[in-house]
Amino acid sequence: MKSKFIKTLLILILLNGCVGASSKGVFGTGVTVALDPRTLGTQIDDGIMDKNLDAKLLLVNKNYLLSISTQVLDGRIFITGKVDSPEEKLKITKIAWETEGARSVKNDLKIKEEFNFKQSAKDILITSQLRSALIFNKKIKSSNYSIDTYKKKIYIYGIAETKEEQSLVIEEAKEILDVEEVISSILLVEDLRIQKN
Repeated sequence: MKSKFIKTLLILILLNGCVGASSKGVFGTGVTVALDPRTLGTQIDDGIMDKNLDAKLLLVNKNYLLSISTQVLDGRIFITGKVDSPEEKLKITKIAWETEGARSVKNDLKIKEEFNFKQSAKDILITSQLRSALIFNKKIKSSNYSIDTYKKKIYIYGIAETKEEQSLVIEEAKEILDVEEVISSILLVEDLRIQKN
């Protein structure tokens, strides 16, 4: 039974990796620039800000490369991951605010606890289920969203074309079994400073 569980988990991890790499959309490669509602200039500015922030964090602690994820959207910085102490969380928030061009910082970092394999497996499963639901829903541009799950809480970042799409993404997340909370940071195209015409 344990062997079957481990095989299933490995398959989910591999599938999650495949889906994430090919449909990062707003937050990475794999999707054409044409699908992104931000202007090319804004996309470049956000990319530069993200790389600058990653470099600053790497200089502070090399472990941040694996434990912290940053995303920049229209000058807004989103941070998720795990750190050892509340002081570290504050320090990272300060570094993010010092990044040139930062309009806002949303810090969803969690304080590390002892590793729980079962909890991590559940989080990966939740992320995979939501990613699949977004891909199969024709009313949602799944490539415009990034998803993180931590302790049954789903963090969704992205850009929605309409309020209806924004609501659909949140509803899809709420329908997944075992999800305790959905934390949404979904911007509307109309909220972007500069948009494509």
